[in-house]
Amino acid sequence: MRTFEDIKNIIEAGLGRVPCDLKLANVKLVNVFSAQVYETDIYIKDKRVVSIDPEAGLKSAMVMDCRGRYAIPGLIDAHMHFESTMLSPEALASVVVPQGTTTLCADLMEIANVAGAGGLKAMLASMSRLPYRMLIEVSSRVPTAPGLETTGAVLGAEEVAEIMDWEESVSLGELDPSKILWVKEEYLHKIADTLARRKVVNGHAIGRLGQELNVYASSGISDDHECVTAEEMLERLKVGMKVLIREGSSERNVDELVKGIVSLGLSTDNLMFCTDDKHAREIQTEGHINYNVTRAVELGLDPMDAIQMATVNAAKHFRLEDEIGSITPGRLADILLVEDWRVVKPLTVIFEGRVVAENGRLLNACPVGEYPQRLKETVTLKNPIIPESFLVKTDEKGDTLRVHVIDMVPRQIINHDTIRELEVKDGAVLADLKQDILKLAVVERYGKNGNIGIGFVHGFQLEKGAMAYSMSHDHHNIVVVGADDTDMALAVNEVARLKGGLAVAADGRILGSMELPIGGLMSQLPAEDVMTRLDELNEMARSLGCRMDAPFMSLSFVSLPTVPDLGLTDMGLVDVLNHRLLPLKA
Repeated sequence: MRTFEDIKNIIEAGLGRVPCDLKLANVKLVNVFSAQVYETDIYIKDKRVVSIDPEAGLKSAMVMDCRGRYAIPGLIDAHMHFESTMLSPEALASVVVPQGTTTLCADLMEIANVAGAGGLKAMLASMSRLPYRMLIEVSSRVPTAPGLETTGAVLGAEEVAEIMDWEESVSLGELDPSKILWVKEEYLHKIADTLARRKVVNGHAIGRLGQELNVYASSGISDDHECVTAEEMLERLKVGMKVLIREGSSERNVDELVKGIVSLGLSTDNLMFCTDDKHAREIQTEGHINYNVTRAVELGLDPMDAIQMATVNAAKHFRLEDEIGSITPGRLADILLVEDWRVVKPLTVIFEGRVVAENGRLLNACPVGEYPQRLKETVTLKNPIIPESFLVKTDEKGDTLRVHVIDMVPRQIINHDTIRELEVKDGAVLADLKQDILKLAVVERYGKNGNIGIGFVHGFQLEKGAMAYSMSHDHHNIVVVGADDTDMALAVNEVARLKGGLAVAADGRILGSMELPIGGLMSQLPAEDVMTRLDELNEMARSLGCRMDAPFMSLSFVSLPTVPDLGLTDMGLVDVLNHRLLPLKA
């Protein structure tokens, strides 16, 4: 927020009474308000832009000759989860900032489901160290599927309202349709409290169309980041919802949706970009929001439209355009210098008036702070896990049984409910590796009840072994997929031993693992160490037959009880659209 001193200093500098701190000379300014590109100089005082007038002629303590490079506003990720990167906010800086992202709108629902408001406060404690801006989308679903899962914490309407008053809070985090269509009053109170503060409500409307979508939008939902097709995008725009076009690790939507924008000739005024969930190595090698911009331009979108979607559109959506999203007088000086505005590859990144990255690297390291010990003790198994823990028993007579199977959609987080016939032997339902039907299990990890939910999944292609991860959205119990019960038990026990993390097992031994001690979700290590270890674990998964782009990201989402058609929690198989537990037998 601007203070009296901020305002006075900017005016004094603009009148030439005090020198500016920095002059960016000889730039091509990409002005997202006027939709123009023109040559000028940019003057900065303290954290803010003083002037963009080419005739200003102001004095400045330092002058940077930009040699005709384009000046683009710092990019905004309109919806993301830190926890999916496996990095702390500090470690993530070295990955996202050199790519030009200066604002992250983060729904911290993962750490909130594990540790409640205390977990949120621990994350926010890092903010003073960060060379980027962390804004909070206050978690609306803690738990995500009440009565259908076990979580570590609960955030009720009163707690959410209190957090909404924090300075960093800009919206109510993603709210799925079941809370609206089933008229869950607690969530309606959360919406009402948010709207009363003139803040926005983020959506999660996956798979909803027609009158259901109309009812959902009528509640005050402001946006959706779950569009997979151009039809879904258009239907949301028609009911007044804005669309966040996502490109994550296991949710690749930019190509389909941008092609739809171009072919349908849609206005981009109500569109913006997000990553939602993207692994750090992919951010480093492929890009972050800058990837979305560059790819959109390659697909035929006007570069000004693409850059507006990544900057001022998001700022306007969160009602922050007076502070961020443009290079205009009075706004915070978040600026990227690039050679070509059609290929957003920052040479220089300026955050709040300071140069923080050059040529793909942070100028100063952002050390990881110390997180509370209670956040490192969130993984506790109530009962020992043994191979027999994963037996799927049946009293049905016969050699086969028809069961519901989670059928994964490649490169997306949605799945289909398919019915398959599986062999029954000695009263137990068996997986079928030839059909790529594996066991999937969710093990309660908060030491509360020892629940284990077991189902079957198609799509992982494991020929042997098992993979386990203590981040299964959004309850964040331990999720494990495997071709062998012994290896599944080994992998789960290794994750528990680490107090949270990832593990790969095969042939009765652990092939590799990585600890994630912060809430069982994030590492305390620098980004490069985490990325290298994850690369190794991904290769181990591929050596077992898995050919997914992001095996552990897919594993973390496959059990999600709010994404159609099926989810899996520690309580069992979930019929997502009807928000109820479903028998495994079809």
